[in-house]
Amino acid sequence: MYKILRRKQLNDTVVRLDVEAPFIAKKAKAGQFIILRIDERGERMPLTIADTNAEEGSVSIIFQIVGQTTMLLSQMNEGDCLLDFVGPLGAATEFGHIKKACVIGGGVGNAIAYPSAKALFNMGVDVIAGFRSKDIVILEDEYKEVCNRLFITTDDGTYGEKGFVTNKLQDLIDAGNNYDLVIAIGPIPMMKFVSKVTEPYNIKTLVSLNPIMIDGTGMCGGCRVTVGGEIKFACVDGPDFDGHQVDYDELMKRNSTYREFEAHDRENCRMYKAADEMGGAK
Repeated sequence: MYKILRRKQLNDTVVRLDVEAPFIAKKAKAGQFIILRIDERGERMPLTIADTNAEEGSVSIIFQIVGQTTMLLSQMNEGDCLLDFVGPLGAATEFGHIKKACVIGGGVGNAIAYPSAKALFNMGVDVIAGFRSKDIVILEDEYKEVCNRLFITTDDGTYGEKGFVTNKLQDLIDAGNNYDLVIAIGPIPMMKFVSKVTEPYNIKTLVSLNPIMIDGTGMCGGCRVTVGGEIKFACVDGPDFDGHQVDYDELMKRNSTYREFEAHDRENCRMYKAADEMGGAK
């Protein structure tokens, strides 16, 4: 069993949990993920490691409430325990020899981008954190501690600079920032268009992909993606891939397969909780 040490609500739909997992905390690197199960009836859910504290033996995960499992996970409190918490899985991010990098996060993708910014801090890194509006901004203070410059953008202009992360990236490139590496993590369309911005400049661009995943060992084939015309498995070949080679349209289509089921699960989860509070859930 893996104890929840701390719980923090980052915004209305995003939650951070610090979980006691000392062996994972000692070994995990930027880009890697864990797979958890809440209980014996729970599904296996992959989540990228947002941060670690080796001294404390804790691993931080940040997730958005989307389906039944994330809703149940969001209802857990400090002192509660998870049945399974397996990792670190996946290949760690390979930064290479660089002089200057730009890490770009979109929405809850900033939780995944944060470890890369932290790892690159001593090499020189700018961060562009994009959100729809001010009310969903997360990790601003944490980013300020691990980057040289932080730029926050919002679609509606309620905080930071109005516009998309791609607009800010183009402005920075036009201003003479010679990036050796751009890391983009967030919604698939955002990663796609960041890659289109960097491609004409031949800037190495990494994107972190989150396709449907079950076992996390490459056996089930659920997390297959097409990169450079070849089939890859995000759980063992990734989750980081060359942003200029990913078939984003295929990825978006596959990731939308279970949207109706997710909506159904959210509703059932609310009904289950209500019944449980009245003593009727079994």
